[in-house]
Amino acid sequence: MAVIVLNHGWLWLVVVGVVFVATAAAVGRLVGLFPGRPVVWAAARAVVQLAVVSTIVAAVLASLPLSAAFLLVMVAVATLTSARRAKVGWAGAWLALAIVGGALPALALLLVTGVVPLAGVAVVPMGGILVGGAMTATTLAVRRALDALVQRYGEFEAALALGFPERDAAREIVRRPAVDALLPALDQTRTVGLVTLPGAFVGMLLAGAPAWQAGAVQLIVLLALLAVESVAIAVVTELVAHGFVRRASQVGEVRLT
Repeated sequence: MAVIVLNHGWLWLVVVGVVFVATAAAVGRLVGLFPGRPVVWAAARAVVQLAVVSTIVAAVLASLPLSAAFLLVMVAVATLTSARRAKVGWAGAWLALAIVGGALPALALLLVTGVVPLAGVAVVPMGGILVGGAMTATTLAVRRALDALVQRYGEFEAALALGFPERDAAREIVRRPAVDALLPALDQTRTVGLVTLPGAFVGMLLAGAPAWQAGAVQLIVLLALLAVESVAIAVVTELVAHGFVRRASQVGEVRLT
């Protein structure tokens, strides 16, 4: 990627980036799908955040303790992002269990087996990929689950009337909608190489790695994401079913124990 930037200059990089952001904002506004401001704000945040990360990443990658601390920051930001998207307030802190519960065991397995070397330059990127995947699955799962609990509240009450414990009644309502959060990971895995060439693969090719090695690494990443996101969705389902995560508007409306 650095080769692309250096060959074509920073000016065109900026121009193309602005075009992409303006297009997304304009389409959303003109079609009435969403306002343009969130797109512009997200792009601006990305610029600032990447600029900050770029200045400290060298020091972070050179130290395992700093790399571990950086991963903790990733988890905290991922949890906050999922909580805000789900609109669950402070209850969103429980979502850290879904994100960590999926990402940590997978990263540990990769490190213990030596597939990923115990070095910051490998741990941080791989950890970031896994945490990011867990965050996406968690956000989608909790939003779908909580929406289902509102839309199908009559079914929830009917299950209670039939003698189901509250957690079991809620689980029956939310588990199928929550599973939809795995669809992006499934589709990406099914179509890899045919429709998409994911970042790990392209990055290694640009860095000069053999195609077979890039393909092997990308395969491990995709399989790890399937496991990570499956665990995250399962944890979200249980958190919602047991009432640890719900929106403020649902407190009192759905009393889960």
